[in-house]
Amino acid sequence: MKKDDVRREMESLREKIRRHDYLYYALDAPEISDEEYDALFRRLVQLEESHPELITPDSPTQRVGFPPLDKFQPFKHEVPMLSLENAMAEGEITAFDQRVKKLLNVKGDVEYLAEPKIDGLAIEVIYENGGLSGAGTRGDGYEGEDVTPNVKTIRAIPWRLFRGKEGNGAPRLLAVRGEVYMEKKDFRRLNESRGERGESLFANPRNAAAGSLRQLDSSITAARPLKAFFYGVGSLEGRSFQHQWELLKQLGRWGLPVNPRSHLCEGIGEALEFYGRLREERDRLPYEIDGVVIKVNRVDWQRSLGEKSRSPRWAVAYKFTSQEAQTKIQEIMAQVGRTGVLTPVAVLTPVTVGGVTVQRATLHNQDEIDRKDVRVGDVVTVRRAGDVIPEVVEVLREHRGGSEKPFRMPDHCPSCSGSVVRLPEEAFHRCLNRNCPAQIKGAIWHFASRDGLDIDGLGKKIISNFVDRGLVRSVADLYSLEAEQLEGLEGFGKKSAENLIEAIERSRDVPLERFLYALGIQHVGSHTAQILARHFGSLEALKNATREELTAVPGIGDTMAEAIVRHFENEANRELIQELLAAGIRLKEPPRAEPAGDSFWEGKRVVFTGTLSSYTRQEAAELVTSRGAKVTESVTGNTDVVVAGEKAGSKLRKATEQGITVLNEEDFLGKIS
Repeated sequence: MKKDDVRREMESLREKIRRHDYLYYALDAPEISDEEYDALFRRLVQLEESHPELITPDSPTQRVGFPPLDKFQPFKHEVPMLSLENAMAEGEITAFDQRVKKLLNVKGDVEYLAEPKIDGLAIEVIYENGGLSGAGTRGDGYEGEDVTPNVKTIRAIPWRLFRGKEGNGAPRLLAVRGEVYMEKKDFRRLNESRGERGESLFANPRNAAAGSLRQLDSSITAARPLKAFFYGVGSLEGRSFQHQWELLKQLGRWGLPVNPRSHLCEGIGEALEFYGRLREERDRLPYEIDGVVIKVNRVDWQRSLGEKSRSPRWAVAYKFTSQEAQTKIQEIMAQVGRTGVLTPVAVLTPVTVGGVTVQRATLHNQDEIDRKDVRVGDVVTVRRAGDVIPEVVEVLREHRGGSEKPFRMPDHCPSCSGSVVRLPEEAFHRCLNRNCPAQIKGAIWHFASRDGLDIDGLGKKIISNFVDRGLVRSVADLYSLEAEQLEGLEGFGKKSAENLIEAIERSRDVPLERFLYALGIQHVGSHTAQILARHFGSLEALKNATREELTAVPGIGDTMAEAIVRHFENEANRELIQELLAAGIRLKEPPRAEPAGDSFWEGKRVVFTGTLSSYTRQEAAELVTSRGAKVTESVTGNTDVVVAGEKAGSKLRKATEQGITVLNEEDFLGKIS
């Protein structure tokens, strides 16, 4: 190709990638699949590697990181980033509304904007004439830390404000404010990979986001799955807005992601209803929130209300019930997982945290115990956040009386009495006995879990009973069980024994991606298993894949490729797979995507609600995803289709109210076929 042709193709690719970033992150309405996006990105990388002289500083490929810093420089906020006044009860919110009305001399309802309060790290990003020129943390509200290189690695944050049909007229200066956060699933994957590499674990998604953004080496930040939501501005020159809602919409048109769950409320009553709905949805959201921010919508009224010493009078944060509580550690015990790793667990005096009774909390590893100086008998703060395992946050040393006892990891496994070692490069202790009952139980539980072979009725207590009695010694033994063997065991009668055997029989037919997840390959979660299944198409092809072939797959890095190859090279693992196939496991190839443009599902955003009798929720989602759709959790203005099974709830009601296409199970099956 001629150099001018190469330059034009590179410019076209950069523009396409920026546009698809805008559609994905700002509008939450992608037009192409992840695979198609990755193909565009790989082509741009290929051209830039061949023609490095044509690389531009703002190319999407340059988000990989910048030269490491010696230290963070200060970042001054021209307009202070004030904190919000917190409210913990409904009466405080109605009092806030009354104060606002009194100060404004308004007798009717005040229009409010209610937004989910993201539990992340507050930042300010500066755009000058549409280009990103700086970014800093909140700090004390007046001065934070300059994290510009790190923010530039976050794909959700554009380097240039988008100038589409509705996004023209970027301001001369925009100091936009928001939260950097990490989704729950990404947090879990990050901690899993850190644990298996022997690194210390992050306590929660907020700490993971903060720790990732505050790295002197921005290449580390680039490798972390950070996202952002924006909600307001500090300095603004060249544009003005009459309403906060209008500002949010324009931020989205400029390519800055805003939370689609933000809601315009006619009066404080509607804001309180929104708070109640969001509180119920809280644990189902993909990210952590700790309340709702309620703001006066009119900007001129915001100016009239002004600020107090540290917070604005026109906004309040209505916090959810505390997810933390204080209790006492009665005992610390080592729990053995399916990989042989020993995890110290604190046995607590039962305490209610966020509406749930907590009796145990993870202590992660010996290094974390030493760092926090946790001892048996200590009074501690425990946290439960969403679906994250409860954990000990800190020790309340002022309650110590002198009888507290330090804890050390045991030298012998509490399950099998085998040797426990800590390898030099690892942060955790491990039992080396492959026949350890605890490891066998963990492997069977993982194999039978919902994301694995989904064997209904095979819970941890039953698995433990089977292993202790010698009925099963590996997952393959499940398929030789008979109902007569189970009758009379604790929890089993004739019917329940038959039901479990039927569930095991049903699991013989399994999609390849779920089988791969069930094998427990290091670093391979359910999402990675889907990627591998769709790329290689068969178990045999994956078993024989080289490291080079694996790293060529989008989303598979060197560490993961090494773990996959190592797993299939292990003779014991290969023998187990053969035993499972010989026992009658039948692998279903991943569903084939229909040609673009020929499918009802192509490009549509789909929400499932209720229960389907023909498929599990995950199977149904995989079917429509393979046909070009994107499955989301919540019904928004961008939703195209809602599939409603039995006992469909508020999502169906919302879809009907908004005129969104609703398919019952019969309609869904017709569209799939």
